[in-house]
Amino acid sequence: MEVKDFDRPPKAMMEEFKKYPTSIISDALDRLGIRGGCEGIRAVVEGVKMAGPALTVYRLPVDPVNPRKGGVDLNKYAKPGDVIVIDNGGRTDCTVWGDILAMAAIDLNLAGTVIDGCCRDVDSIRKIKYPVFSVGVFMMTGKDRSQLEAVNVSVAIRNVRVNPGDIVVGDDSGVVIVPRAKAEQVLQSVQEIADKENLIKNNVKDLGLTEAREKFGYFDLQRKK
Repeated sequence: MEVKDFDRPPKAMMEEFKKYPTSIISDALDRLGIRGGCEGIRAVVEGVKMAGPALTVYRLPVDPVNPRKGGVDLNKYAKPGDVIVIDNGGRTDCTVWGDILAMAAIDLNLAGTVIDGCCRDVDSIRKIKYPVFSVGVFMMTGKDRSQLEAVNVSVAIRNVRVNPGDIVVGDDSGVVIVPRAKAEQVLQSVQEIADKENLIKNNVKDLGLTEAREKFGYFDLQRKK
C-alpha cells in the first residue's frame, strides 16, 4: 500500500487552537460557511482535550474474496501530535480501536483519535486518559469485519470531509474539523469571538444578560462578515 506523507501545520498553531473550546471554533467556521462539526461524535474520555493534524485512515467492509489483515502501522506513519482520524463508515457493529492501540499512541505522543465508528476497552482507555472520540462503544472486534483500505487520503467523519493535515480539535462538546487551507483565517475569527464572549461574561452582572449580549453583538458572532 502506497502511503503519502503530508505537511503538518506549525506546532504553535496547534497549541493556539487547543486554547479554545470547540463551540467557539464552530462559530468561527460558520462565519466562513464551513461545516466542521462532526455530529454524533462524542468524547469517550471526558475532561481531556486534543488538537492536532489529521492522519487519515479509510476502512471498508472486509473483502470476502481478498481479505486484508492488519491495521495502520502507527510507528511508520504517525508523528508526535497527530490525530488519528478513522473513517469506518459509521459502523456500530464492530470496533476499530482499543486499549492496545491507545497505549501505542501514547508511546508515540499522539494527540488523540477520532472514529466514525466504535471503539472498545473503554475502561482501560479511560484509565490512561487517552483522548478518543467516536460514534459509540462496542466490544465486538473489527477483525474479519472491517479492513484497512488506505492511509492519508480524503475521508469523511459524519459527512464532514477530512483531508490529511486538516486540524482536528476535540473536547467534551465534540469534534470540529478545520481545513488546513483556512486555518489562519479561522483562528483569527476564533480569537475575535472569544474576546467578545469574554466581554459579555464580564459585563453580565453590571449590564444584565440582554444588554450585554446586544452591546457586544452576541447574536452576530457566528455570521458571515
